[in-house]
Amino acid sequence: MRRFLLLCVCLLSIQAARIPMVYAATRYVTDSIEVTLRTGESSRYRIIRMLPSGTPLEVISVDETTEYARVRTEDGTVGYVLERELQDEPAARARVVELEKRLVELQGEPDSLAARLAALQTSYDRLDADYQALEREKVRLEQELATIRHASTNILDITGDRERLRIQVSELTRERADLEQANRDLGNRTNQRWFMIGAGVILVGVLIGLFLPHLSFRRRRGSWGSL
Repeated sequence: MRRFLLLCVCLLSIQAARIPMVYAATRYVTDSIEVTLRTGESSRYRIIRMLPSGTPLEVISVDETTEYARVRTEDGTVGYVLERELQDEPAARARVVELEKRLVELQGEPDSLAARLAALQTSYDRLDADYQALEREKVRLEQELATIRHASTNILDITGDRERLRIQVSELTRERADLEQANRDLGNRTNQRWFMIGAGVILVGVLIGLFLPHLSFRRRRGSWGSL
């Protein structure tokens, strides 16, 4: 029984060793040679194509026993290549091309940065001019506001003076009316007094006219009597 279990463990270990390992990483064909992409995991299988150095491949799985990796190319072709013919980094030639491209970009960056700096300076000058214009407009509006406030204060003062003058005019008008009425009353009283004086004078004249003849006759008779 113990030997049977040991045999089962050995068989399971061998079977597990034959199970390919699953990957999900991108690796690259070595930069020293071209490699063959085959339909199976040995040199007996048909060659699908030759993969030049630096070709990126998606590693699907790796069989540690056969040392072959199942890969997928960028155009979707699936095949097998020897795992030792792959490397984690791009080929040196591809890296050199990438570095040369980056170098060209870096060499062009000063001009690009200078252009961006000039554009930023132009934008800054425009914003500064807009700011100065806004500052001048702010000062003008503050002055107008101060003028409006002063005018509003004057308007209130003028309105108050106008109301006071209106009250004074009303009072003076009423006083004038009172004076005119008093003048009319005084005139009426004066007229009445002169009328009374005139009537008295006439009455006195009438009385004198009535009594004067009698006074004269008496005087005459008295004088004849003395004779």
